[in-house]
Amino acid sequence: MIESIKPLAIWASATLELIGIIIILSLAIYAIIFGIIQLIHPEKRRLVFDQVRQRLGQGILLGLEFLVAADIVHTVAVDLTFETVGVLTIIVLIRTFLSFTLEVEISGCLPWNRKA
Repeated sequence: MIESIKPLAIWASATLELIGIIIILSLAIYAIIFGIIQLIHPEKRRLVFDQVRQRLGQGILLGLEFLVAADIVHTVAVDLTFETVGVLTIIVLIRTFLSFTLEVEISGCLPWNRKA
C-alpha cells in the first residue's frame, strides 16, 4: 500500500511547489505593476516604496509556506530516511528564519510586541 501512495505524494509535492512558485512570481509581478501605477503621484514615492515592499514580502511569505509544505510531503511520504529528515530539518529552519525576518520587516515589530 505504501508504494501506491508514492506517485500521489510525488504529484502532491510537485503541485505544492508549483503553487508556491506561482504565488511568489505572480505577487512579485503584481507588486511591481502596483508600484509603477502608483508612481504617477510623485509626492507618494516613499509610501509607494513601502507598499511595494510589503506586498512583495507577503507574497514571498505565502509562497514559502507552500514550499515548506511541499518539502514535508515529499520527505515524509516519498523518501523517509534519516538523511532526508535531517535535510528537511535544515530547510525548515532556514525557511522559518526567513519567514520570521520577513514578517518583522513587513510589520516593523517583533511578533510578540504587536498590539491586538
